[in-house]
Amino acid sequence: MTLPPGARAVVVTASNRASAGVYPDRSGQALAAGLRELGFEVAGPHVHPDDVDVLAAALRDAVASGADLVVTTGGTGLTPTDVTPEATRRVLEREAPGIAEAVRRHGQPTVPTAVLSRGLAGTAGRTLVVNLPGSTGGVRDGLAVLGPLLPHVVSQLRGGDHPGP
Repeated sequence: MTLPPGARAVVVTASNRASAGVYPDRSGQALAAGLRELGFEVAGPHVHPDDVDVLAAALRDAVASGADLVVTTGGTGLTPTDVTPEATRRVLEREAPGIAEAVRRHGQPTVPTAVLSRGLAGTAGRTLVVNLPGSTGGVRDGLAVLGPLLPHVVSQLRGGDHPGP
């Protein structure tokens, strides 16, 4: 199955330091490049500080833009400033926990701390929203899991039927 035509994605990076210009946003750039390779038209990365209200507003804006997919990078860990899942939960209408679990499971053999990611996945309207860790390795793992799923997911969210036998 191939990605439906005109598939659009938005990348949102959650990072206090990247948003302040302390260092470049490598994970957001890697995520945007990876989504383009999968065939998406990509907006972003839009870099924001680790703030629940700011991130929730950015996610709502991305969903309202009509994007098929919104993927975040960063803010999924256990530090007190990691609030991306909390912001995402404010936006999601239906969770898809299997996606988030598959991302954690994919990374665990090489990075045991992958299981510490609190990232969520789910839908808001006709948009899939997925949280990935704020590292290029976490982005790579996330894209490896998402790549084979996204053509079907985007088709389903656009009202498509399940593929036949």
